[in-house]
Amino acid sequence: MEKKDNKAIINLLKTARGQIDGIINMLEEEQYCIDVSKQVLAVQGLMKKANLKILDQHMRSCVRTAMENNQGEEKIEEIITILDKYYK
Repeated sequence: MEKKDNKAIINLLKTARGQIDGIINMLEEEQYCIDVSKQVLAVQGLMKKANLKILDQHMRSCVRTAMENNQGEEKIEEIITILDKYYK
């Protein structure tokens, strides 16, 4: 994975971590459930975006290389397994 892509993913994950800390504080302060739920959804969105970036890079690097070496079937199966979990 390229360093610039890693940096973007790391920034997304750090933002999500900060939001999770905020959610914990909200729960400790017994804030309104709907407000907490909205923040949980926001974190899920960040995690989804980070995961899509990771998968994008995997397909552009590992899968491409495997395909060029006639070894792509295993990599394709990995992606299918992840997508299957993603959409359940």
